[in-house]
Amino acid sequence: MTLLLEQLLNGLQFGVMLFLMAAGLTLVFGIMGLINLAHGSLYMIGAYAAAWATLQTGSFLLGLLAGLSAAAVLGMALEAAILRRLYARDHLDQVLATFGVILFCNEAVAMIFGRQPLMAGPPPWLSGAVEIVPGVPYPVYRLAIIATGLLVAAGLYVLISRTRIGMLVRAGATHRELVGALGVRIGLLYTAVFGLGALLAGLAGALTGPLLAVQVGMGERILITTFVVIVIGGLGSIRGALAGAMLVGMVDTLTRGFLPATLRAVLPASEADALGAGLSSMAVFILMAIVLLWRPRGLFPAHA
Repeated sequence: MTLLLEQLLNGLQFGVMLFLMAAGLTLVFGIMGLINLAHGSLYMIGAYAAAWATLQTGSFLLGLLAGLSAAAVLGMALEAAILRRLYARDHLDQVLATFGVILFCNEAVAMIFGRQPLMAGPPPWLSGAVEIVPGVPYPVYRLAIIATGLLVAAGLYVLISRTRIGMLVRAGATHRELVGALGVRIGLLYTAVFGLGALLAGLAGALTGPLLAVQVGMGERILITTFVVIVIGGLGSIRGALAGAMLVGMVDTLTRGFLPATLRAVLPASEADALGAGLSSMAVFILMAIVLLWRPRGLFPAHA
């Protein structure tokens, strides 16, 4: 029971990180129709900026601010300089162009920071563990990530559903020409939305940095899983991104934690471990296939 509770919390924490990535990406795709493969690069930039600033200043909060700022500024610069020229192009052009941005960002980061990973652990005031229930300690930093992600989810819901800016964002996703005719500067709106998505990716990277090695190419690995989250949740839907992220986080964590041990009951240990590892890596894609068979547009498509 102790191990199960720990794995459930790990799944929740992983799901929160995926939501921070998926929320920004699904906003960009749902509103602008842009397939942005470079979203993972913004995650990497946020992680590098946060880790470097933390190591230089000794302040986790300054590092977090640096990660958010770097990702948001770079995101808006990319949108203004490159990506806004792709809105009217087909998706293949968008994929090729944003893949080129990935290569550029990876090489630029390698030139600036080198190929060696950066390591910056959590701050002392978020170190250690607390007992969730008696006998079940859990790292404070991971709990802080969960709380931060849930607060961001609530803030995004209020922003999109209850504010004038959110109204313009929703209207711009479905009636771009009409919104522009009413005097709204669509270009500025798109840049702001892209900046918000980049900031969320930077936040995910900055928070993940103390848990993992910050290294070149780290954004591509999480990007594939993020796309799975968006497909499961429904394109353009913040609610869908949250639901999909929680599902994927739980399925990925629980299968990796328990499937090999379960298979050892019926198979030799070496075969069980090999089969369990393979099935665990496939689990989220199997989940995606099942969801799409049931709901081809995802769980909560934005324009159902």
